[in-house]
Amino acid sequence: MSQQAAAVTGAGEFADRTEPFRRELLAHCYRMVGSVDDAEDLVQETYLRAWRSYGGFEGRSSVRTWLYQIATNACLSALQQRARRALPSGLGAPGEDRDTSLAGPAMAVAWLQPMPDALVTADSADPAAVAVSRDSLRLALVASFQYLPARQRAVLLLREVLAFPADDVARMLGTTTAAVKSALQRARARLDDVSPSASQMAVPSEPAARAVLDQYIAAFESADAAALERLLRRDAALELPPSARWYAGGEAIATAVAGLGSPGEWRMLPTAANGQPAAAAYQRDADGAYRAYGIVVLTLARASIARITVFADPRLFARFGLPQEAR
Repeated sequence: MSQQAAAVTGAGEFADRTEPFRRELLAHCYRMVGSVDDAEDLVQETYLRAWRSYGGFEGRSSVRTWLYQIATNACLSALQQRARRALPSGLGAPGEDRDTSLAGPAMAVAWLQPMPDALVTADSADPAAVAVSRDSLRLALVASFQYLPARQRAVLLLREVLAFPADDVARMLGTTTAAVKSALQRARARLDDVSPSASQMAVPSEPAARAVLDQYIAAFESADAAALERLLRRDAALELPPSARWYAGGEAIATAVAGLGSPGEWRMLPTAANGQPAAAAYQRDADGAYRAYGIVVLTLARASIARITVFADPRLFARFGLPQEAR
């Protein structure tokens, strides 16, 4: 076999063995760094590193374990130069005015980004695996992961989300099993301090969640304040990144209602992000065209909305495979 033919054969074998893990690696990198943009870059880097070292892969671990080792260490290296990704509620109390530029552009807040479900969930995936993936991608949980030191974050995700044995995690991170167990204990304690309810939120069934989303979209498009208020819990919260100000309770409800505008001002398309119901919001401009405004992610408690997070960034629409204009 010629050298060129061997290279083609090797590339085909590499793709066959590694491509099935791309979506779950993207989810892992996203949990680590809190940004879909950064996560996609890190997955590309993971596959590049894996291809370069594939000739020396001796099968001492599974291909999946080997890829997760590469991806996790790529994330750890990246996090050395990156600030924690945040939501407004992680910066202070509701209603506070804060200067997110802090000491200047170099210290500007890095915002958490929503993850489109379509990028991390395969149509043919096992329903149980899909449920676990969605639960571990919820906005509140991913936001709480960002408070953990990078290595503790890695240990927590590898052990509790991905269920790798402690010995495997120790080999991935170049440490001892005892150190992994200690880091996991500290990570759990820190997570409970930061957000004790983040991992215990009640998740409604998919049909129930879609029904609430449909009602939310209908209320917004028709500017029906009463209908929107009926959907919101009395202690609901509203976050509007990139604004650092956020709202809770009555102030959140009043602000959400004020954002309705007049009937026909908004168009919304249903989507899904972070395992949660979401909507792509388009606002009518002076010419009557509906232009991309932001991605709205709903956090539900049974049949009510507990939190609305509006990511006012039209650039996100490309990640969701959505157009910049709606009819």
